[in-house]
Amino acid sequence: MDDKKTFEEEISESGRLVYTNVGTSMMPLLRQNRDLMIIRKPDGRCQRYDVPLYKRNDGKYVLHRILKVNNDSYVLCGDNCRRREYGITDRQIIGVLSAVVRDGRTIPVSDWRYRVYAHIWCDFFYIRVIILWLKEIYGRLKRKLKR
Repeated sequence: MDDKKTFEEEISESGRLVYTNVGTSMMPLLRQNRDLMIIRKPDGRCQRYDVPLYKRNDGKYVLHRILKVNNDSYVLCGDNCRRREYGITDRQIIGVLSAVVRDGRTIPVSDWRYRVYAHIWCDFFYIRVIILWLKEIYGRLKRKLKR
């Protein structure tokens, strides 16, 4: 990708965006600065379990998973997050994750293992919240004990 192009321009011109993940909100699916995301133009409305790249009203680009599709908006949450984001609309969505490149291997979102992961991680949202909360508490305790 040309450094001077926006994500919107790259997807509009080439039909896709290949970019290195930045941030931890989509772990364990995407590892920061290691995995590549392949994002394509959306083909109609997004569906539950899709991972859209969208632009918040403050201009920040975010890649999170759709938990619920409403008539005029979506409810999204990162795989490594506990809080849901409401009110994301189709006009904010720039593209949708179509594959992940991990350690040189391309994993399409149609892969059965990816689909099982997405279903488990979304369908058992409240269990995920508890797991992430316990992980956070453990990390805090571990840091306190090191001091």
